[in-house]
This record gives sequence, C-alpha cells and structure tokens, in this order.
Amino acid sequence: MTAAANEAPLWQPGPDRIAAAAVTRFQSWAAERYGAPADGGYPALHRWSVDELDTFWQAVADWFDVRFSTPYESVLGNRTMPGAQWFPGATLNYAEHALRTAEDPLRADAPALLHVDETHTQAALSWSELRRRVGSLAAELRALGVTPGDRVSAYVPNIPQAVVAFLATAAVGGVWTSCAPDFGARSVLDRFQQVEPVVLFTVDGYRYGGKEHDRTDTVAELRRELPTLRAVVHIPLLGTEAPEGALEWSALTAADTAPIFEQVPFDHPLWVLYSSGTTGLPKAIVQSQGGILLEHFKQVGLHCDLGPDDRFFWYTSTGWMMWNFLVSGLLTGTTLVLYDGSPGYPDVSAQWRVAEQTGTTLFGTSAAYVMACRKAGIHPGRDFDLSRIQCVATTGSPLPPDGFRWLHDEVAEDLWIASVSGGTDVCSCFAGAVPTLPVHIGELQAPCLGTDLRSWDPAGKPLVGEVGELVVTAPMPSMPIRFWNDPDGSRYHDSYFDMYPGVWRHGDWITLTEHGSVVIHGRSDSTLNRQGVRMGSADIYEAVERLPEIRESLVIGIEEPDGGYWMPLFVHLADGAALDDDLRDSIKRTIRENLSPRHVPDEVIEVPGIPHTLTGKRIEVPVKRLLQGTALAKAVNPGSIDNLELLHFYEDLARKRH
Repeated sequence: MTAAANEAPLWQPGPDRIAAAAVTRFQSWAAERYGAPADGGYPALHRWSVDELDTFWQAVADWFDVRFSTPYESVLGNRTMPGAQWFPGATLNYAEHALRTAEDPLRADAPALLHVDETHTQAALSWSELRRRVGSLAAELRALGVTPGDRVSAYVPNIPQAVVAFLATAAVGGVWTSCAPDFGARSVLDRFQQVEPVVLFTVDGYRYGGKEHDRTDTVAELRRELPTLRAVVHIPLLGTEAPEGALEWSALTAADTAPIFEQVPFDHPLWVLYSSGTTGLPKAIVQSQGGILLEHFKQVGLHCDLGPDDRFFWYTSTGWMMWNFLVSGLLTGTTLVLYDGSPGYPDVSAQWRVAEQTGTTLFGTSAAYVMACRKAGIHPGRDFDLSRIQCVATTGSPLPPDGFRWLHDEVAEDLWIASVSGGTDVCSCFAGAVPTLPVHIGELQAPCLGTDLRSWDPAGKPLVGEVGELVVTAPMPSMPIRFWNDPDGSRYHDSYFDMYPGVWRHGDWITLTEHGSVVIHGRSDSTLNRQGVRMGSADIYEAVERLPEIRESLVIGIEEPDGGYWMPLFVHLADGAALDDDLRDSIKRTIRENLSPRHVPDEVIEVPGIPHTLTGKRIEVPVKRLLQGTALAKAVNPGSIDNLELLHFYEDLARKRH
C-alpha cells in the first residue's frame, strides 16, 4: 500500500507554486521573528512546530493577526492532556474574525457565500450583506435573552441561513449545535436533549434527489421534546407558513445593525459536535472559540493554502464536522461554496458541475464519491471546465490508490491531491494537505503543523514503516475542552487517554513512512488481526471494490472462544451481478494477490446493503458486536444508523451461528 521512498511521486509542486504558497512565506517570516528554521522546507518547519509548540502557536496567532481584546498571560498554561490550557487570560471572538473581510472596502461587495442547489441555480451573498444579517440576528438573539454559554440549535441543511445563524450565535457568545434535516427526530433528540438548547432554527423541509421532503411533523416533535426552548425560528425553504408560535427568519434578519461581538475567554465553548455514537448516546464534544480559531487559521490558511482569491467547496451537511470546517474558510477571506443537495443528482457528475459553475479552487469531497465517479466511467476534466481547481481534497475514509490515479488521469495531471484524515473530536486534520510537498499514491502528504503525530506499538514504542496506533503526544488547541454532561471528565478520559496515559490515542491504525508521509489503515478497534498480522479494513475495501461487481463491502474479524478467528466479508453487489463461485474466487484471488493470503476471508456473504453512520462511515464495530451475540439494542444506537433495517440481516446471521 505504501510507496517506497524512491518511487516517483504522482505529483510534485513546481518551484513557482512552492514559492507562492502561504506556508513558504510563513516559514520565512517565522524564521526572522520566531526562530523557525529558514531551510529544510516543510519537514524542518514541522519539527520546529512540535518541538517549540508554544512559539509556533504564538507565531500562528501573530501571522493571522488574531485580535485578542485582552492579552494572554502565556501560550500554554498547562500542557497536561486532557486539560491543557491555551492562551490563559486572553479574550476574543471567532465571528469577529470570520467577518473581518467585510471591513475591507475593496472586498465588502465581493461574494462571501455562493449557494447552489439541485437546480444548479446560483445565489451569492456579499461580505457586507453577510455581516449585516449576522448583526441583525445577533441583536435579536440578545433580545430573546440568549447570553454567553446558552446553546443555540439548528435543524437546517447547508444553506446561507445556517452560516448566518452560526455566526450570530458565536457573536453573542452562544454555543452552536446543528443537525442535518435528513436526521430523524430520535437522532436529533439524542443530540440536542443532551445540551438543552434555548433556541431552535429549523426548516420546513429540504430538497434531495429531485424530491421535496417535508419536515413539519419532525419539527413539531422536536419542539415538544425540547422543553428548554424559548424560541423557534422558521426558515421557509419549501415556502410554508411559520407554525404557531414560531418566529420568521426574514423578520429577524431585516435590520441594518452592526454586529456586536461578545469578547469571551479563549476556552469559551464555540460549538458542540457529536461522535457517530454507534453505541450509546453520541458523545457531545465541546470545542472552544479560541482553539478552533487558531487551529482553523492554520489548517485553512497554511495547509489548504486558501486566501481571498479562492473558492472553497466541500460536499458536506450540517451534521458533519466538515461543515464547521468549511465555514472557517471565511477566516482567510475565502468565498465559500455551499451545495445543498444529493451528491449524485441528477447524475454522478453533480459535484463537478458545481465546481465548474462556481469556479471552485479547492474541491473537497469523500473518497467514496471519487470511487463512484471512477466506477461510473465519467471524465470530469474532459466534460467540465475545471481549470480553476488547484486541489482536490478527500476525507471520510482513506482514498484508495486507484482514486489517486483516477483524479490524476481524469481531472488534471497537474493536480494537488490531498487525502486528509482527522476527526470530529478535534474538528481538524492530524495529517493531510501540504501544498509544498509531493503526493505519493495511497498516502497522506505529512502530519500537520503543531501536531505531534506518532505511530506507537501497544507498549508505547514509536514505529516507522510499521502499522501502529495513531497517537498525538502533545496538545492541540482544538482538542475538546470537555464533553457535555461529563462532570468528572471520565468519559472524555476514557475515550482517548485510557491506553496511553497523557497521550491522545485516536483509534486509527497508521503507518508513518520513511519519507515522512502517512498511510491510514482504518479503525484500530475493528482491525483485522489474523495470525498476528494486522491489517486495516480500508486495505480490504480498496482491493475488493475495484471489482465492478462489488458496490460496497464490509469486513469483520472475530476472535472465537476456542482461539479461532472468523473473518467474513459482506458484499453489496452491483445491479445485475450474482455472487457465484467465479465471483467468490475472483474476490479471494484479488485479496490474496494484492494484500496477503492471511487476509482472504473465510466466507463471502451477499448482503442487501452496508450500514453506515449518519455521516457515511461503515459501522464495523457494532456489526462485529452483533455477530458476537450482543443484542441489537446494546450493540448500536438506532438513531445513529442510516438504515436500521439492514442490521437485522446481521442479527439473524448471528442467531444462526450461535
């Protein structure tokens, strides 16, 4: 899976591109002012950023001109994880920085947001108009009694109103939390009931796949089941009247009011994100205004290399951390492209059509979408004008080698391909995009700045060139300040710090290569470990799903009571395909030849579909628990699954086996 150090990279940035990159300019500037290494390129800068952690983050705050309304006493007051204290004494406001471009008279009328729906009609919202709407809504939130620390919730799709509502919440010091309207009532309540919101922004429905989906009944249920609500704000996406007692969006955003930005402590909560919550209630993850501000300035401005001339698209929903990450493109004065609709409507080329139409420069999507485009045999670079795209970034799962090749061949040869990996837990990337480094097939370019990323064996010994646990050995500003309703911090501690005290263990298997890149192998708690040879499930999927007959697959490894090991491969077949002996042989041969004979499955089983979390991740661990005999109610949180019916198949299979 890993390219050898001497293997030619798929892509190499030219000298002009390297010289123009913000990270190059940052390194020269930090060398003069903060003692960063002037030579040695990105690897030297990264080493310095983790060796001199305090100085690095001070430099980031300085470079991006972070406005501290009261100064900080130190960069890092306490380095202990969990519980590191960043910039104690400082006060600031995230929304103030996100709207700063509106203060520039030369940019005030330029688009801050471009909104596209399934009809592919495009609407622009200027920086000055975005700022005006945020100011109006922030004043109305204050009038409703929203004070710093109050939770404001939203049941809305990826539309401009969501961005306005979030920024207004942050401006008043409220704590934002959102779910996409394709979530059912139970899933939303599992999340929002934990944080007890005082305001709910909601749509009457949404459009997806060419159809209108009414959500008025769900909204009524949310209102009944959230007793802490003081106000409900109706956004008439489908054109319906506001239900009784709800406020009209248009009325709350009509005033010409300059926003007042509440200056809050650096560690004041900005938003609550939720883990997939495949077992038990989703973890309610709290991240801070200052921590997210600094982490996203670094990530968007240095790693993604985004600035005022860029247009930033990421296919996401408001129920996934990538929406929060996308909104932070505003920090660098970048125009956001908000697409609200199905990724494959009216056909699989939909996202490329959006990129052409909006002049997207950074195109963010999922690895699954890239592979679906490859399987469909489309030619985006031939059929669309994608000349403005500088980078295609993917996340959600590792981008298989064939995905790298396809993007290179079918989008552009001179294309920066950034497979990135991080987590909701930090709302950022641990490893991924670096505009000045080469791209090797199947690999993430490098660990991110300020991220002391390591691969460790079970005893905590660092590994290079071998599979190990992804750990982060020094704090990051965007690590959770806490989980909601976790007063003693035990749930937070047990989630990341139980295996290696004081060190963040993320739950992924990775390899750090000899030449400094990173390979992700999938979740470590669902890793296949046969005869002592460990392999990530992502490696199996990449091999098997090359076969045209396989739509999607799921592999599970189960330790048996007698010391045996049962490894079934579940396959969801493409239309017209049949799981006969020839296809079974073809699957096993593909795994044997591309991976290892030890990871040929014991059985290949056809299934009606592969279950996912609501954010699109295959749910390996709950399926493993079902197959081990755990009851469905204990193996999985039903509200976190995209299609609960699919799990009955695995439940029935477990009964037959036991």
